[in-house]
Amino acid sequence: MVRGSAEDGPHPVDRHVGRRVCEKRIALGYNQSDLGRALGLTFQQIQKYEKGANRVSASKLWDIARFFKVDIGYFFEGLTTAAPGMAEGEAEPFVHDFPATRQSMEIGRLAPQLSVRQQKLVLDMMREMAGPDGSADKG
Repeated sequence: MVRGSAEDGPHPVDRHVGRRVCEKRIALGYNQSDLGRALGLTFQQIQKYEKGANRVSASKLWDIARFFKVDIGYFFEGLTTAAPGMAEGEAEPFVHDFPATRQSMEIGRLAPQLSVRQQKLVLDMMREMAGPDGSADKG
C-alpha cells in the first residue's frame, strides 16, 4: 500500500497507534525520554511514533506493549474502518487529531462522573473559552 503524498500526512492507522502510545505513556506517568530509554530509542523517535510520522514496527510495538503491560490489541482499540461496499453509519467519526495532555485525558476521565446537566454546563464553558473559531488562548 502506498503511504501517500506529503499532502496526505501520516496514515490514519499510524496516527491512531501513535495516539494510543501517547495516551498510555501519559496515563502511566512516563515522559518520552523514559519510554525511549526503555526501548533503546531517542525521545525524538518516540515523538515521531506518537505523531504517526514514523510507523512503529511490529517488533517495537511488541516491546512497547510489554513495557506498558498491555496486549498489542490495545493500540488498535477504537480504530474503525468501513466494511467494503458498506456505507458508514450516520454518526460523525471521532476525531482525535489534537495533542493528548494530562489535562485533556483527565477531563475525559472525569466527564462521565458528572450529571448530564453538569456536562452540558462544562461543555458550554469550554466552548466559550475556546472562542468562536475554537482557538483558545494557550496558557
